[in-house]
Amino acid sequence: MSLNHLDPHPVGEPCVMVIFGATGDLTKRKLIPALSNLAGDGLLSKQFAIIGFATNDYTTETFRKMLTEEIPKYTGSPIDQKLWSWFLERIYYVKADFADASAYQRLKEQIEQADKQHSTQGNKFFYLAVAPRFFSPIVKQLGDAGLTKEESGRWARVIVEKPFGHDLESAKQLNQDLKQVLTENQIYRIDHYLGKETVQNVMVFRFSNNIIEPLWNRNYVDHVQITAAETVGVEHRGGFYETAGALRDMVPNHLFQLLTMTAMEPPISFDADEVRNKQAEVLHAIQPFGPEEVLTCMVRGQYADGNVGGERVPGYRSEPDVAHSSNTETFVALKLQIDNWRWAGVPFYLRTGKRLAQRETEIVIQFRRTPFVLFRNTTVRNLETNRLVIHIQPDEGISLSFGAKVPGSVMKLGLVNMDFDYSTYFGSEHSTGYERLLRDCMVGDATLFQRADMVEAGWSVIQPILDVWHALPARDFPNYAAGSWGPPEAADLMERDGREWRNPDEDGLLKRSHPTVADGVGIS
Repeated sequence: MSLNHLDPHPVGEPCVMVIFGATGDLTKRKLIPALSNLAGDGLLSKQFAIIGFATNDYTTETFRKMLTEEIPKYTGSPIDQKLWSWFLERIYYVKADFADASAYQRLKEQIEQADKQHSTQGNKFFYLAVAPRFFSPIVKQLGDAGLTKEESGRWARVIVEKPFGHDLESAKQLNQDLKQVLTENQIYRIDHYLGKETVQNVMVFRFSNNIIEPLWNRNYVDHVQITAAETVGVEHRGGFYETAGALRDMVPNHLFQLLTMTAMEPPISFDADEVRNKQAEVLHAIQPFGPEEVLTCMVRGQYADGNVGGERVPGYRSEPDVAHSSNTETFVALKLQIDNWRWAGVPFYLRTGKRLAQRETEIVIQFRRTPFVLFRNTTVRNLETNRLVIHIQPDEGISLSFGAKVPGSVMKLGLVNMDFDYSTYFGSEHSTGYERLLRDCMVGDATLFQRADMVEAGWSVIQPILDVWHALPARDFPNYAAGSWGPPEAADLMERDGREWRNPDEDGLLKRSHPTVADGVGIS
């Protein structure tokens, strides 16, 4: 079930969408296909227009032609030609430099023309698909041109892509710059992870099922694991990755969003601020890291050459635009403690990395072990614990493991896996992950977008780690082979606590087969 089903107004409001950096990959790979999917599902207003704004030498005619040639490469299914013709009539292009004040006047004229032609009712939103250094200057220019004013019921919004700063100080500065022109409810900080159906379903799964929520606390949960593993390397993003690294790139946004949805208290409603208040509470409750905790609760790694999917791949330092002696991390694992009544004493283990053994993003809820007393005089030697796994990507679904008696005259246990797969149950859906987020911006629902205080709270957790790592550069890089599950220290982080990571390619529970028996315990 998606939160979409709770929305009484699913169709986006009339508006003009302006895409800054419209000739980049994001537009043709994600944004236009997402808008096309919304239109095909009847969720996009008929009173809609798109204006591309970029420095490349296009006209409206050649921009339309380029999109017509490129978009079919990235859509999951053939484009309906009637729908595409409808789209083309609503696409315009303004060639200009982001720093050119006169260009924003031309943009204003184009918006007014589109507004008249397509009856968009004066509503508009600006998508900043550009490098972070352009965020503040573009917003200032929009303000100077009078394009961010909201009056007579007309709205103006700005979508900002991550990263939202590269440390705590820069995040605060970016928020300050944006708020000199915009109000907080005009700013939509987008994280495409939250467009995924299973991420949205975390809240619904927790708060709509009475058999789940009573167990979702320190009394029943042993620990929580959140993994975002990728098999790809940095590829053509070496220059960007050298300035970011896995910690900055993934933890303050993607992983902390999954963390807050997993750990948050029930909001009083699905109103945007009510949900985000509860998420912010989680971030503020994370125990801060001192230098000692950084050294003991954090692991960083960098991939060497290795084999991924049967193919030999180079190490990070051999990637394009990467320094040959680079100390940038491509893997990070950390142990967090949330200091509140619900989660006191329950560790949260997070990890993310490039060139790992399998592509998988998931949340693992490991429940506490039951007492062995009942089985002490049986052949059972070990009791497996219940485990709930929320699969985010690539295969969206939920699985639950529990014990059952293997048929026979001797007491033997089998560990059974109960799987729910989205595509099998609800059917596959053409989605880029941006559909829900774009539509939410059009209707003014900021639930799935980060608020300024959430961004700064996330960086507050990360900043002590950045400081220690800056003072003590890694000396053992590269320290894991491409195609593995990261450096040995990541496994040690769990083993010191008597726990272990759930690695999807090694976990027999993922195999849908009949239970087998070993040492008195069946493992499916």
